Amino acid sequence: MEMDRISSLPNDVTEKILSCMPLREAVRTSVLSSKWRYKSAMLQDLEFDECDWGAYQFRDAVDVDIELFKTFVTMIDHVLLLHIVPIRKFKLFSAMNVVSTRDIDRWITHLSRNSVKELTLDLWIEPEYNIPFSLFSCQGLVHLELQMCSLKPPSTFKGFKSLKSLQLLRVDMAQDVFESLIRCSPLLERLTLLHCDGVTNLKIDAPNLQYVHVLGVFNVINLENASSITEAEICMNIHNDQIGVPASWIPACNSSNLLKIFDHLPHIRRLEIKRRFLEYLSLRALPEKLTKPCQYLKALSIDICFDDPDEISTALCFLRSSPALQELKILVDQRENLSRVHSIFEEVESPCVNHNYNCTFSQLRLVKITEISGVKAELDFFRFLLLSSPVLERMTVTPRRFPEPSYVDGFPKLVKELLQFKRESKHAEIILLAPLKDELLHFPTRI
Repeated sequence: MEMDRISSLPNDVTEKILSCMPLREAVRTSVLSSKWRYKSAMLQDLEFDECDWGAYQFRDAVDVDIELFKTFVTMIDHVLLLHIVPIRKFKLFSAMNVVSTRDIDRWITHLSRNSVKELTLDLWIEPEYNIPFSLFSCQGLVHLELQMCSLKPPSTFKGFKSLKSLQLLRVDMAQDVFESLIRCSPLLERLTLLHCDGVTNLKIDAPNLQYVHVLGVFNVINLENASSITEAEICMNIHNDQIGVPASWIPACNSSNLLKIFDHLPHIRRLEIKRRFLEYLSLRALPEKLTKPCQYLKALSIDICFDDPDEISTALCFLRSSPALQELKILVDQRENLSRVHSIFEEVESPCVNHNYNCTFSQLRLVKITEISGVKAELDFFRFLLLSSPVLERMTVTPRRFPEPSYVDGFPKLVKELLQFKRESKHAEIILLAPLKDELLHFPTRI
């Protein structure tokens, strides 16, 4: 009897085929023939997802077959028990409280004995899962991603010596645990830290770190020992009941949060300044330029509150200190705790956009601006960009959704004002997007 073509394929090819299938289906291939019996047991990447398993579709059902849920746990046990090669990647998603903490503990203990390289635990379960000590013995870990759990290593833990990528999302841990985890992972290159309770000071000691994405409520940010960063997204919030600027944000006299951070990021190439981070940077002394320019910064995304002159000055400082900048994205921050009448051409004192600055953005080609309301401070800033960008190709502008009838009356005025702006670049075009009707207005000619 002639063997089918798939069964005669080389092992690495069949492994590739199985890795592209949902794990549940890959495991079922073991019943096809004796040749296929152990194929799935040789997969190096294991991903267990309740959604793929089918349990998630029953989350709103009144009569749920509990046996279906039990088979999800049984299937994981079965796969791990019969596995005959080292496990490179293990990923678990659970949101139904089907998986018990005892089950997860058992699986992590098994993984700690099998040299796992990549581990992802996405656990939306109650009560909050406490990471077991056995995870901290996984010294071969290269990538670790934890979500919705609590992290408290044993006192003997000395870090992950091979870890290069760390993602922590809604992980509860103490400040000293976070600092020790980063400091004792000497090869760390990528860090994501989002909404992690207990981390109030963002102190990162990671000389090899290249990428960082953080979002949270922080008292202070310290990147002095992370000078290799090339890409950063920093989102800084305050507590909802906070009135005014947190006292911990205010630096000592004659000091500057801006210089404290960016004097130590000489290699930054892509930067996103989100939420209240620009406000944090704008406190105290504001130089016209950074003492150490961002020579390699090519893409900048920034949230600006145009009711705050210091934020505008800080943004201008960045622009003047970034000679290689090619792409600029601006989101107008409609700060809730600042009074503003959202109408076109609101007469607000124009903040410090000084047209006498000898400043040229010689490589800036693309500018995208969203949520503008048409106040004078915004328009002055955009006019300044047009006059200072000789190779600008496109500026895309999206107004915010003005309350009626101010939108109907104000939108044509905004169009007229933008058309009248002079442009240093002969090829610059302004694209105005109307948010209510998704209507595209295109003004490519120089006025």
